[in-house]
Amino acid sequence: MERFSYHSPTEVLFGKGAEDGTAELVLKHGGTKVYVVTGTGSVERSGLLPRIVGQLTGAGLSVRVFGGAKPNPLLSHARVGVAGALAFGADFILAVGGGSAIDTAKAIAHGAANPGTDVWDFFLGKAKVGRSVPVGVVLTIPAAGSETSNSAVITNGETGEKRGLGTELNRPRFAAMNPELAMTLPRYQVGCGVVDIMMHTMDRYFAKDRSNETTDEIAEAVLRVTVRNGVAAYADDGDYAAMSEVMWCGSLSHNGLTGLGGGMDFAVHQLGHELSGMFDVAHGASLSTMWGAWAEYCLSADVARFARFGRKVWGLALPDDGEAARGGIGATLKYFRSIGMPTNFTELGIGRQGDDVLKELADRCAFRGTRRIGTFKVLDGGDMAAIYGLANG
Repeated sequence: MERFSYHSPTEVLFGKGAEDGTAELVLKHGGTKVYVVTGTGSVERSGLLPRIVGQLTGAGLSVRVFGGAKPNPLLSHARVGVAGALAFGADFILAVGGGSAIDTAKAIAHGAANPGTDVWDFFLGKAKVGRSVPVGVVLTIPAAGSETSNSAVITNGETGEKRGLGTELNRPRFAAMNPELAMTLPRYQVGCGVVDIMMHTMDRYFAKDRSNETTDEIAEAVLRVTVRNGVAAYADDGDYAAMSEVMWCGSLSHNGLTGLGGGMDFAVHQLGHELSGMFDVAHGASLSTMWGAWAEYCLSADVARFARFGRKVWGLALPDDGEAARGGIGATLKYFRSIGMPTNFTELGIGRQGDDVLKELADRCAFRGTRRIGTFKVLDGGDMAAIYGLANG
């Protein structure tokens, strides 16, 4: 096995009624003044937010609620949240929701702990996060894996830039995960979540220099379980067993476990970020849109890897590597469509784009020619433009 370092400190409380332990977990991790970050209203309409707030205040904790986190969470909103957390004197940030609320909470935590630094500077790499306010999570949407990950993503609405930040200080102190809270999600949101979970695993699986057999087997198992239960959860919003498997796979897919001992690629995520940044499309939908184009363009970099993917994840009994590789790509795209996810620009709803838009997407993804992306196949701006072209169906 290759050498690796693994640290995943988030305490997980999983199962029916998990959210009922929120106040106890906040107290355990030192919170006294809790700044609750939520999305655009569903947690309030469902009654979850009042229950959580009542539980916190009943435990003697001071609480202030900051709502309005949107899909592709905005820098401007996070900045307002930082000011609110500072004014409140928050010593604990609690996200109640999905990835948007969690990533917003992480950004607020960094900003509140470093009031002299604009939070965007952390995402641009102009400043390093050296301290942060503790964050906890009550998860309602299995998708982003942010409840156990070391990453966060924020969009600058003024420039259209979407940037990720990786730091161990992004790791939440705890995550309360009750699959019942996700069982009333719209079908499209379930589909987007399943894609995101798969891609967090696949962007690690398709990377150079992977020789850790155990890591591969774990990644393949997570993908198989996600595929099987994802389509079941999409088809039946009353299937608790399926949603529970999807929710747990979401955490495992992005806490580092499925990539131990190998590099990470994440080119599809970078390509998708620019789509969602320019067109404000759902993150999961941007990933399903870009994956097939990326796979077609990068297939020749390691046909055997794609062949293993086809055989181990999709069960293809094809002895020829080329056939197994292409079969695995085709099976993935077929699966995406089966859960209502797009696989090209037209299916995404943005229509075919002109060459000028494809070039702008590539320029943004390449940071105006200052970076290349990916490790499975290293991609420059020209490669990125070609991949956007393949997705422009």
